[in-house]
Amino acid sequence: MATKIYAALLRGVNVGGSRKVPMARLRALLEGLGLTGVRTYLQSGNAVFAADHGDEDVLAAELAAALEQEFGFGVDLLVRDHAYLRAVVDACPFPAADLEGRQLHVTYFSGPVDAARFAALDQAGFLPEEFRLGERALYLYAPEGLGRSRLGVALGRPALTKGLVATTRNWNTVTKLAELTETPGAGR
Repeated sequence: MATKIYAALLRGVNVGGSRKVPMARLRALLEGLGLTGVRTYLQSGNAVFAADHGDEDVLAAELAAALEQEFGFGVDLLVRDHAYLRAVVDACPFPAADLEGRQLHVTYFSGPVDAARFAALDQAGFLPEEFRLGERALYLYAPEGLGRSRLGVALGRPALTKGLVATTRNWNTVTKLAELTETPGAGR
């Protein structure tokens, strides 16, 4: 099996003083699992690594088990390869080049999502905020940023994400993860 480069997207770590996962310990944990070219990006639970075994789901399960053993709490996470991350960037339905990184977000999902899941949301009531669906992803345009987004709050309701792991990144992080997974071992 050929070596592929992946990003691990941890959900809900290092926010609000709880569920701390120091990035140095995360890098060591990934290396201890036999993964190579390990790097982290920011403190919000983004790691990049190369693996020559498994697929996204197998790697996510291995990493989740190791995180729980190391830190004593469960961490929802997704593992995505470079091809997927690049496809998400390339498929953006909003004019990303004309927006600030804080205005555009992607929520990655563990499985497919369709319009029926979000049909009860009155999108017109949230304008100028908007969302569009992609492949296991949701693109959110929030001109005032996610922290002030009423649509972001509505989209994050457990009823809409039931049965899925969902984790959101701003556009700067989305593009950086696609870049970091392109070439192995470039920095920390």
